[in-house]
Amino acid sequence: MAYLLKMILESANRLNSSDYSSNSSSSSDMNSSDASDSDQIIVSSTGDFDRIPLDVFMQILKLLGPKEAAKLTVICKSWKLIVSDNMLWISYLQNQQDPWDSKFFAETNLRSGYPLRTYPSRMQSFMQIYGQRAQVPGAIIIDGGSGYCKFGWSKYDSPSGRAATFLEFGNIESPMYSRFRHFFATIYSRMQVKSTSQPTVVSIPITQYGNTQEDKTARRKLKEAIYSELFDMNVPSVCAVSQATLALFAARRTSGILVNIGFNQTSVVPILHGKIMHQVGVEVLGVGALKLTGYLREQMHQRNLNFSSLYTVRTLKENLCYVAIDYEEELRKDTEASYEVPVEGWYTLKQERFRTGEILFQPRIAGLSDKGLHQAVALCIENCHDAGLTPDDSWFTTVVLAGGTACLPGVVERLDKELHLLLPPAISNGIRVIPPPYGADSAWYGAKLLSNLSTFPDSWCIKKKDFRPKSRRNFLW
Repeated sequence: MAYLLKMILESANRLNSSDYSSNSSSSSDMNSSDASDSDQIIVSSTGDFDRIPLDVFMQILKLLGPKEAAKLTVICKSWKLIVSDNMLWISYLQNQQDPWDSKFFAETNLRSGYPLRTYPSRMQSFMQIYGQRAQVPGAIIIDGGSGYCKFGWSKYDSPSGRAATFLEFGNIESPMYSRFRHFFATIYSRMQVKSTSQPTVVSIPITQYGNTQEDKTARRKLKEAIYSELFDMNVPSVCAVSQATLALFAARRTSGILVNIGFNQTSVVPILHGKIMHQVGVEVLGVGALKLTGYLREQMHQRNLNFSSLYTVRTLKENLCYVAIDYEEELRKDTEASYEVPVEGWYTLKQERFRTGEILFQPRIAGLSDKGLHQAVALCIENCHDAGLTPDDSWFTTVVLAGGTACLPGVVERLDKELHLLLPPAISNGIRVIPPPYGADSAWYGAKLLSNLSTFPDSWCIKKKDFRPKSRRNFLW
């Protein structure tokens, strides 16, 4: 590789020398402004490399790597034109650790911050984007929730730690704002980082679901409390975005219906261009991961299956349970299966395997009065259709699932089937249900997309000097 670079540089230097000689006589008569113009002369040759087929030439540049390729842009305009080719730098981006399609989505849809503005790929210089991404400082990501908090460094592949929010810190959705400082301080301590060292991205669980002035005020106060606490801890800049919006970004979408099956509840959230449409209506169901675990525990008690903790029940739920495509037909099948829980031993489940997940669609079998998941999603889709927010109705036909419970086998297929049965063909024919892109960590990965953007932190973060409590700033909810 070093030899290739040497050959390229020597050839380019010879090219520059000959070009300078051929233009020296005319250059001597130019004034200072004319001399500046002469530096912009277009050189159409790459010297000895003119004899190499273009596809082979590009392969050589790929082998040289981004740093060496970037050096060639300063030699002459001919080299700059070739080396600046978008496909070359796209190939460099593709060879990095993060998936290329996620990076492409982020750089073409999220670079502007909020409000979102899409940048057509032909208008972008991926060479510039590559260089900017290399200089991004990264961020501390804190994905808070009513059950668990996922936290970590945005340059890592996955969250570096998890904390039981409901046990250690109280519910982050709680109005007990005084607990935020302890919550954030504990996360920084576990990560062994100073709060002053990096920007922080916080995901905010859906709270105050309505569109009344009271709901809007409550959401604003919650977000301002988070900013205030972090700025009091001298965090340099903060980005606080809705958990639902971040999970949608992780699925490479800016518009759609995000269905988050959370710890305590399930939220069905319509999002248009990155903004939650509270005026359309957020549907909330009282069935979440905790209800499923509790219902499985009840069934195990009925069969006299002994266990020492809810950890055992949750482990069995995650490894043996599923959602039936056709519940009545599944009742007639032999569905017995066994699983060994570490320390506890072997457990065998029968109909509990699919009856547990069925309460998402038929809550009444567990004594709950909520509507089914499919009914809530269908209602949200109908409300979006009736609202007529845009001429294009396709934005609400994409349904993205999030949350660990949404990873149960069969959830996607069952929801898709039920929606097609409930909705008229004019709407249901375009519906697409997308499985959780990263399971319970979807919001964390959405925050990772933002944190590694070429324009981060300027496009998404607020600095302490710019923070104005009780402002009418357009926050992402």
